[in-house]
Amino acid sequence: MTLPDERYRAVLWAKKFLTELATDRKKYPRLSKEVRQQAYSCLRHFPDEYHMKVAAEAVPHVFAERMEPLYRMVKKYEQEQESGKEN
Repeated sequence: MTLPDERYRAVLWAKKFLTELATDRKKYPRLSKEVRQQAYSCLRHFPDEYHMKVAAEAVPHVFAERMEPLYRMVKKYEQEQESGKEN
């Protein structure tokens, strides 16, 4: 299972990756124009860092900018316990 801070970082990393695909011709020289356009289209409504912070404040159990180490350990333990019950 994914923790809220991992989910938060994943969204920001995905935005960075899509931005590179859409714009960085040196890093990805062989991408087709269609792939670059699709990456750009995905980015049109992608949340930026400001909106992710707002989401983290509104729903901290879904998105968290960062988690205290002890709280993170407890959440991970709870998720492992829930996974064990499902199996």
